[in-house]
Amino acid sequence: MSVPAPDAETPPAGPRRRLPLFALLPLVVFLALAGLFLFQLVLGRDPSTIPSALLDKPAPTMALGPVEGLMRDGQQIPGFSGADLTGGVTVVNVFASWCVPCRQEHPLLEQLGQDDRVRLFAINYKDKPENARRFLGSLGNPFDRIGADDTGRAAIEWGVYGVPETYIIDAAGVIRFKYIGPLTPESYRDVFLPQLERVLGLPRT
Repeated sequence: MSVPAPDAETPPAGPRRRLPLFALLPLVVFLALAGLFLFQLVLGRDPSTIPSALLDKPAPTMALGPVEGLMRDGQQIPGFSGADLTGGVTVVNVFASWCVPCRQEHPLLEQLGQDDRVRLFAINYKDKPENARRFLGSLGNPFDRIGADDTGRAAIEWGVYGVPETYIIDAAGVIRFKYIGPLTPESYRDVFLPQLERVLGLPRT
């Protein structure tokens, strides 16, 4: 009995090549992010109000020095520490001169700075003093105190996802609300101000 000759055009079967594990990593990350946004969409939650581990806990006690050379009425605008966040309701905004959305929300902070019930502080994130001075010199400076976070360490302690972010701290120095991303006229009116009024209405302890 004759055995048919193998097809010369068909190569012999060899071991299958496997994709390296790291090649699948981008797909895994994409699917995880897609799942997160879908989860938020289904629940109707705004990504700008992602819960923070620091909510309803005392604000970090770190001390931030001032932005060098940033003056008002001939006096250096001071930095601040955790002790400065007690005694009244305080809004802390994290900004940088290189942050385009920070420029977009700045008129709303200027408006907030006119509210005598609130103290408005800022953390200047990974910025050069001359750039911060130029930024506030051109747009206006609504802040009572500005701490310079040259290394980004303070932002880590505050749990900052990215600039800009805005926190509301009650009179006892406890973080009561965190807004992630730039404030818009709509979010300022419909989300931020109601939260601010809620905190202003809390009894002092």
